[in-house]
Amino acid sequence: MPKPAFRRILLKLSGEALMGPDSYGINRPTIEGIVSEVAEVVSLGVETGVVIGGGNIFRGVAPGAAGMDRATADYMGMLATVMNALALQDALRRIGVAGRVQSALNIEQVAEPYIRGKAIRYLEEGKVVIFAAGTGNPFFTTDTAAALRGMEIGADIVLKATKVDGIYSDDPKVNPNAMRYQRLTFDEAISRNLKVMDATALTLCRDQALPICVFSIFKSGALKRVILGEDEGTRVHVA
Repeated sequence: MPKPAFRRILLKLSGEALMGPDSYGINRPTIEGIVSEVAEVVSLGVETGVVIGGGNIFRGVAPGAAGMDRATADYMGMLATVMNALALQDALRRIGVAGRVQSALNIEQVAEPYIRGKAIRYLEEGKVVIFAAGTGNPFFTTDTAAALRGMEIGADIVLKATKVDGIYSDDPKVNPNAMRYQRLTFDEAISRNLKVMDATALTLCRDQALPICVFSIFKSGALKRVILGEDEGTRVHVA
């Protein structure tokens, strides 16, 4: 069996990734496909943490949030990520993979609070740890939460799952000649204003020398190929 290139990873999933072809909510075949990809990685012995967004749920209430206080809207978004985390945990359970949800907001009837030491112990036990509610603070994105949790758990890499198979020089849907970058430095990504992650997350990862790989979660086997160190997605690293 091929040896994984990483011992511990932090996977960043957007809430929109769970929608599949739907306009909002959670698409059952889509979430089943995602957890099967995660299960393959876990079977390789890779310790896996997940940070998940809430756009698929919050998008449905966003029109009603127009003009709302930003902090209140952000807390609503955090609650949406908890719903997604519970759905992900349940989908993992259905295929025999143990998962634990840890929330940055204190809602102990639903999920245990985020405790770094516990999270690391769960990872060492082979459980998938799903970090919900972002950082627990408004004005920070789940990209920033992924960078923060990745550093806290000692991840070897942050894997950002998207709808495209890497970072391109231009929009590949518009420009068929757009080139996929195989590797980029953090400084190149920042200077070229490439939409890798938000600026706070990107700077955190750069300052802590925590690499990022952007890949497509909808490309069959892509997550496993990234884990095995193959040419998949785009790696962003310190120069």
